[in-house]
Amino acid sequence: MLSKRLKAIASLVETNEIIDIGCDHALIDIYLTNKGYNCTAIDNKETVLINTRENIKKNNLQNKIKVICSNGLDNYKANGMETVIIAGMGTNTILEILKNKEFKKINTLIIQSNNDLYELRKNICKMGYYIDKEITVYDKKYYNIIRFKKGIKKYNYFNYYIGLSNNKEYYKYLYDKIYKTYKNIPNKNIIKKLKYKILLIKLKTE
Repeated sequence: MLSKRLKAIASLVETNEIIDIGCDHALIDIYLTNKGYNCTAIDNKETVLINTRENIKKNNLQNKIKVICSNGLDNYKANGMETVIIAGMGTNTILEILKNKEFKKINTLIIQSNNDLYELRKNICKMGYYIDKEITVYDKKYYNIIRFKKGIKKYNYFNYYIGLSNNKEYYKYLYDKIYKTYKNIPNKNIIKKLKYKILLIKLKTE
């Protein structure tokens, strides 16, 4: 049984070929393979891949799911038809993985980062992608899952900061979180205070 987070990730898959970087127990690979997709499960630790292979074998999919030990796409040659999934990592780690030249061939990314979503959105868009779709789900905490596609679109600070999911409950959560930070900013820090006030006004109107 997939979690809400993993189901949300799977719902954004469009292409037949999937590369799951940081596959862990390969839960999403097993789910998608059973739905007819071709999956490659990648992790950079052989100790993790022991559990990955065992879980795949339990589901009788060892002949259908490729398992590769690799730091991102270091040991993988992309053909350009794949969708890359990277979920459950921090933004700095994700951005480091995306530096590999093989990503120049990848047209679609599905990303779920655990932190720094502003930096994630801004930097991936700088790499020549745009936000094609974003969804927010609550699964013990809020998760933002973003599908990026090759291309250029312009975004403002507000787009990068709160995203494009239009989830009203998530926006309320963000408002309350930002408001607490805003109240603790010293009045002498005028620019920072103003920036947060603008965010609060924007969130109030969404």
